[in-house]
Amino acid sequence: MTPLIASSEIIAFHDACVADRRWAKHGAARFAEGLWSFLELNHRYNNLLWDEEDLARRQDVADSEIAVNKRAIDGYNQKRNDAIERMDEVFLSALPPAVPGSRLNSETAGSMIDRISILSLKIFHMGEQLKRQDVSAGHLAACEAKVARLREQRTDLAACLEQLLDDCAAGRAHYKVYRQFKMYNDPTLNPCLYGAKKG
Repeated sequence: MTPLIASSEIIAFHDACVADRRWAKHGAARFAEGLWSFLELNHRYNNLLWDEEDLARRQDVADSEIAVNKRAIDGYNQKRNDAIERMDEVFLSALPPAVPGSRLNSETAGSMIDRISILSLKIFHMGEQLKRQDVSAGHLAACEAKVARLREQRTDLAACLEQLLDDCAAGRAHYKVYRQFKMYNDPTLNPCLYGAKKG
């Protein structure tokens, strides 16, 4: 197990936050600084994104309301990615420098934690389907099978995260912080935004 962070602690934290449906919008930050503060921010924005994505699929409201949801999604997604990069900066500052010839991992530890966060959301919301009284037995059985598959995916990913960090600590692997460069959010890079200024 990596000394930097235990995947079991990440999963327990993610699950506890998701179970508190008020946490994302109203819950106080539990960590003020360091790796856990960025992990918490990432998870918070994933929760907020999930809710906005649900709202953006409504068909019984005005298009102007969906536009508000879409703009919120853009903002939360940018902040989610910023938190991933900050997690990776913390990891890489704590890990030894890359060893020449060590394996370059294409996925970062921060992006793996982001995926674990999303899987925690999927597990929770798919589990909510199992509480429904207005659906068929077939629907419930399908959702139960999906929960089991999602849990397996999360367990596998958590093991891969710990393996990556162990390998980086031992000099067998390394990774880099890859910046997202979200062009659509940048008014200097999105032609629909900087072009509008000219027009």
